Amino acid sequence: MDPVFIKIGDLEIKWYSVLLLVAVVIGMSYFLKEGKKQNYPADFLFNLFFWTIIFAFIGARAYYVLFNFSQYRADPVSVFKIWEGGLAIHGGLIAGLITMALYCRKYKVRLAKIVDMAVPGVILAQAIGRWGNFFNMEAHGGIVLRSTLESLHIPEFIINGMYINGNYYHPTFLYESLWCLLGFIVLIIVKHYKYLKVGGLTCVYLIWYSVGRFFIEAMRTDSLMLGGFKVAQIVSFLLFIVGILGLMIQSRKGKFEDLYSEPNHESVHF
Repeated sequence: MDPVFIKIGDLEIKWYSVLLLVAVVIGMSYFLKEGKKQNYPADFLFNLFFWTIIFAFIGARAYYVLFNFSQYRADPVSVFKIWEGGLAIHGGLIAGLITMALYCRKYKVRLAKIVDMAVPGVILAQAIGRWGNFFNMEAHGGIVLRSTLESLHIPEFIINGMYINGNYYHPTFLYESLWCLLGFIVLIIVKHYKYLKVGGLTCVYLIWYSVGRFFIEAMRTDSLMLGGFKVAQIVSFLLFIVGILGLMIQSRKGKFEDLYSEPNHESVHF
């Protein structure tokens, strides 16, 4: 599998970078469109997204490097070579959320509503971004027979792409991409539930993504580790609990209280 999308002289543009860019643009488009429906100023939304995505990428890289410190200690410059892979989505989510929280606090905007507007675009972007792992031949599962992959009725080019260094591997990138795509559909359906509370979409996102990631991570062979445990499984479990507790807290509110469908009435002085 050729990881290079296009080569111009000595300049190589990799599929990983292209797909991440596509994912960001699609996630941004959804967020801006939803924010417009909710009566937030376009400039506020764009600037919020701009800073969030920058710090999300920094967080995703820092998180990955932290748990692979021995790999980068000998070659510090490689820390900046993100086009070669090595972004951890949980690190991006944490850094992105912190950035959103600080930005919303500055302009006195309710964070929960903003995050609700973002998560459908986030999970759709995740579905797209996972294909960058395919072209980089990473984030795969254990060794399997070709016949096993053929029995899954997946496209031939994916099967061929999973032939790495003389062996076939489980395309866990594909499993997570499909799980995220289905999650996007679920979130869109949930968004139209007329009694949905503010924060509800975020809780559903945390539950949905965490369940899928927990079990898919169990199949992967390149997981970030903490002691004898896979970091992504630990974080997924914790986020799943947060999502469940969030829904439980929301269930105590009145039926017509704090509805997501109610347009924003906050005065955003931007």
